[in-house]
Amino acid sequence: MAALMLLLLTPESEAAVTCSDILKDLRPCVNYLTNGTGKPPAACCSGAKTLSSTVTNSADKKTACGCIKNAAQKMNPNAQLAQALPGNCGISLPVPVSPNVDCSKVG
Repeated sequence: MAALMLLLLTPESEAAVTCSDILKDLRPCVNYLTNGTGKPPAACCSGAKTLSSTVTNSADKKTACGCIKNAAQKMNPNAQLAQALPGNCGISLPVPVSPNVDCSKVG
């Protein structure tokens, strides 16, 4: 019950998305980003599009940046595939898929 109350009392200015939401959206991209070639699978683009439409404000962008950066550090994606992902899916992502992004400049 205390956790629910805490959740209800969280100010709206804070990020509405969570790392688990972001990672769930991008999970279909993991194999492609680490071992893939060519165009990303449809499920990857679908998740990236969901992420793109969900992450709209500065707090969400900073949350997404930290989550994606941490995940990228662990999975070590192919930098060229990660950089090309938004274009290959016909979207723009609010943050790059990179282990080296400076999240203080995102927002």
